[in-house]
Amino acid sequence: MSDDHTHVQEFFTARAADWDSRFPDDGPAYAAAVTALGLRPGDRVLDAGCGTGRALHALRAAVGPSGVVAGLDLTPAMLQAAVRAGRDRDGHLLLADVAALPLRSGSLDAVFAAGLIAHLPRPAENLRGMARVVRPHGLLALFHPIGRAALAARQGRRITPEDLRAEDNLGPLLARAGWRMTSYVDEDDRFLALAIRAS
Repeated sequence: MSDDHTHVQEFFTARAADWDSRFPDDGPAYAAAVTALGLRPGDRVLDAGCGTGRALHALRAAVGPSGVVAGLDLTPAMLQAAVRAGRDRDGHLLLADVAALPLRSGSLDAVFAAGLIAHLPRPAENLRGMARVVRPHGLLALFHPIGRAALAARQGRRITPEDLRAEDNLGPLLARAGWRMTSYVDEDDRFLALAIRAS
């Protein structure tokens, strides 16, 4: 993907208003992925590339009222849709670029990223930026509510050997970025890779 974010913003701006209605049954998958992340009450978590904020309620439930939840996205229309859905009550919404996180080093316990990795302009560098803002031994979840094969079929394409989300590609990519992959699931009804930040 190009470093020019115009294409990404145009793509998601055109779809923001009806994004949630296109995927009305994803809620349980998001909740299950958040549960698998293993957050604790009081934790500080970022939903990176939060879109319309579909994970924010589950993240808030996991960290409780003493925790901190932030949702960050590049596309204003997606954040506006999150506000219309009332999801700003569950977390702070930030208009910013995941490729240049405006957060202090080590300020988070975890990052949750749904459907994000395919949109990262420089995946290793961007994942390293996520590692920077997480404390040592902090957590990362790379999630999608359907698996790679099901998503490719939906989009009318084939999975290629270069797919970043393939286990043999993702593990080394995460390692180069300061993460250690601890779990990998790629099934028709979900994709979920979990990682821990190296100390």
